[in-house]
Parts: sequence; structure tokens; C-alpha cells
Amino acid sequence: MNRKIVTIAGYSYHVFHQINDETATKWVLLHGFMGTHHDFDAIINELPGEVMTFDLLGFGEKANIVDDPKRFEMAAQIADIQLILKTYNWSNINLLGYSMGGRLALGFAFSHNELINQLFLESASAGLNSALNRKKRRAADNERIKQILTDFHEFVLNWEKLPLFATQKDLVATQRQAIRAQRLAQQPQNVANSLKHMGTGVQVNFWPKLTQLKTPTILLVGELDQKFNQIADDMVTLLPSGQKHVIENAGHNMHVEQPNHVIEVLKNVSY
Repeated sequence: MNRKIVTIAGYSYHVFHQINDETATKWVLLHGFMGTHHDFDAIINELPGEVMTFDLLGFGEKANIVDDPKRFEMAAQIADIQLILKTYNWSNINLLGYSMGGRLALGFAFSHNELINQLFLESASAGLNSALNRKKRRAADNERIKQILTDFHEFVLNWEKLPLFATQKDLVATQRQAIRAQRLAQQPQNVANSLKHMGTGVQVNFWPKLTQLKTPTILLVGELDQKFNQIADDMVTLLPSGQKHVIENAGHNMHVEQPNHVIEVLKNVSY
């Protein structure tokens, strides 16, 4: 895998690119909250064509502190991704986003659908569809932000205990330890600002716009993730070109829990 530093608006992105075979397909993979490009280590070598992934703004063990918190806003990150793609002269991409990265991928699709061939959303939502729910989420995230800045280690331990990640207890110990270590290696200030400016509570409500998204969209959800199964059911009824694929015996983070099943869907889904 080739690494390149791409500087966008003063921030140095660590971009990783590799060619797996001569297939013309181009893949761009966006990780989740407190993740890095390593999130996709189990699938990146199996995708046809060329693959690009990178540590999103403020994340990764080599990330610098982001001085301007507003750089974490979705619109700013969408602009950064567009410039990264321009650096590589990439278009007609298959864009895969996981969780937070999925919300970002959806936002990118609304802004730059001309660059996307297919959109893959893994355990992702279209935001919260009421002002009251967004207010409640911001209040909850503000409490998390306080803990991030005062006791980051405790925050990480509490985060991994969320019901959303309950199925990860079945991973082997080395996998669980690697996930924890990746989270603990993050910059707490960046993590806090990401949650404040890119969290679901401040995200634009994309639900009313889903009917306008012409991009072929594949929703991947884990069989055991009841919350996001329901979200995917609701989204697919609104998407003009939407499909839902359930990954058996997986929860929220299915590319880690069941990578082979995810690879099979990514390689074989078609419109």
C-alpha cells in the first residue's frame, strides 16, 4: 500500500492507495468515529481494482491537533474529500462509509453525486428527523465531550460498552485489544471536536432528501444490529435506487466481525 501526504487547507491527510488488479473499479473507504484507515485492513486487499482510504480529519495515530474546530463540520470535510479525489484525478468511484463515515459519505453523495458510481453505507443513518431528537442527542454528546476532555481513557472504556458494540465481545481478545488501542491513541481534543461538530445531533437531517438521491445506494447492516436494521428499512423505502443487504451473525461493525461476508456483498452487488 502506498502512502501519500495530501495537504488540504493546512491539514495533512495520510492517504493510502493500492492497486489490487486490473479491474477498472475505484473504491474509497471512510472509517467511523475514533477509527483510522486500519478499520478496513480485513477487506482492503480483496476488493477489485484500485482502493483508497485515509484517516479522516483529526483521526489516526499521526494526527495533529486541528486548531479550527469548524474544520470538523460535514461541509468542510466533504470539501476536503473532493480535493483529495481531485489530487488523484478520481471519479466514478464506489464510496463506502462506515457509521460516522457513512453519514459523511451520504453527505458527499448529495454534494458530488457526479463523482460516484455506487454508494455503500454500512451501519449508517440519514441523521435524526426531528429537532427535539437532535437537541437530546446534542445534550448527550455534550456530556460525552466533558468526559473526553477530563478522562479520555474512561470515555473509551464506556464507549466500547455501548449496546451498539455488544457483539464485539465475541471477537478474539487480540482484535478487541487492537480496537481499544486504536481508540486510545486518538487525540482527545480532536475526538471532542469531531463529536461536537460532526455528531449526529448537529448533522443536517437528510431524511427529506433521500427521495432525490439518484445514486445507486447499498445499505449494509448487521443481522444483530436491531437499531440500524430499522433505520435501513426506513431509508430503503425512500431511496429511488436503494438495496438493503443483511450480514448474518454480525452487529454494528460488520467489516470487522464478518469481513468475508462483507467482501462478498461488495464484490457481487449490481444494479
